[in-house]
Amino acid sequence: MFKEVPVKYFGCTHRAIAPEETIKRVEGKLKIAGVTRVTEITHLDRVGIPVYSAIRPSAAEGAVSIYAGKGATKEQAKASAMMEAFERYSAELPEDEARNNFVCGLFEELDDCINPESLILPRLSFDLEKKELNWVKAVDIKDDKDYLVPADAVYHPYDIKNNINLFKSNTNGLASGNKLEEAIFHGIMEVVERDAWSLFEIRRKGAPEINLESIDNPLINELLDKFRESEIDIKLVDLTSDVEAATIAAVSDDTVLKDPALLTLGVGTHLDPEIAVLRALTEVAQSRATQIHGTREDTTRAVFMRKAGYERMKRINKHWFGEFEETVDLEDIKNRSGKSFKEDIETSLKLLKKAGFEDALFVDLTREEIDIPVVRVIIPEMEVYSVDPERVGKRLARRSKKS
Repeated sequence: MFKEVPVKYFGCTHRAIAPEETIKRVEGKLKIAGVTRVTEITHLDRVGIPVYSAIRPSAAEGAVSIYAGKGATKEQAKASAMMEAFERYSAELPEDEARNNFVCGLFEELDDCINPESLILPRLSFDLEKKELNWVKAVDIKDDKDYLVPADAVYHPYDIKNNINLFKSNTNGLASGNKLEEAIFHGIMEVVERDAWSLFEIRRKGAPEINLESIDNPLINELLDKFRESEIDIKLVDLTSDVEAATIAAVSDDTVLKDPALLTLGVGTHLDPEIAVLRALTEVAQSRATQIHGTREDTTRAVFMRKAGYERMKRINKHWFGEFEETVDLEDIKNRSGKSFKEDIETSLKLLKKAGFEDALFVDLTREEIDIPVVRVIIPEMEVYSVDPERVGKRLARRSKKS
């Protein structure tokens, strides 16, 4: 099913081509997607790690219209912002004509449906067995078989008049790439990331801190030095779950400004633990610049944090900002990455199966008018508490009991 797309760029992330080439390929399509401006906002923060912003005023109601991009270089950050804009554009509900591909019906009366309960639903105010849902075709990554999945799990924002919403719309598993295989792999990693993050949030202990002195990757140390020089405390935490794809959190505390909104967190997941660290660190830089910029529509949490105050927010989140009982060296976290995205997808499926996850699906959201691969990856039973606290699944229930 998948082509042997080699990983040719090994920088802050693994990509099929260098970010400079990605920018050349896609910048002419920004206008079609409604992007009016791509600008650098690195200078707004004193850290100096590159962050870019893409503005798309025509975003659908209920979605953000400003997207931040991160990276260890300006080219990576700029390409990241552009590609996120294409992701969001492609994930919006299609026009009425395209919606003719929706299947409307009851779960128990349709063949080859993913059970909505496996997507971890909040407490519903209706009987799921008696309500018709909109369904969309998805493809099983392991065997190319077609299934139907609820449209809620595919599009963002998902809001149709007179329609039932199973849960709040989000972007978990939404990913783009230079090739379809690249997009699918990164979509898988994001779903695994949110699951691992959710498991730690519910237990609030058990994850070891990474010994920063054990890191010999020059690029990681360069980013860590930028934080140190800015007097921003950084700790790295190993959140890797039973899926065994490295999931790393970077936790930052600005001891100079002591702004509670700048108690920021970045999380990265990759088969290569060093890439996971780089993604986490650059996400912290992105979060800081976004908060300082103050232009994204989803920064309302910062208002609450500033009202609560710096010391109180650290106490509320002591599982992040307190002391960790164990430490681990970065080199002790196994690197499972390969030389192609097909290989990485196959490795990811093996790790998922070993952890008890039989199904991993994707919906191809690539828009014909821009022809940039975008997918939504869906892995039933994986936790999403970190993005939606109303949804608690079996894994979280088991983890909570153990704690």
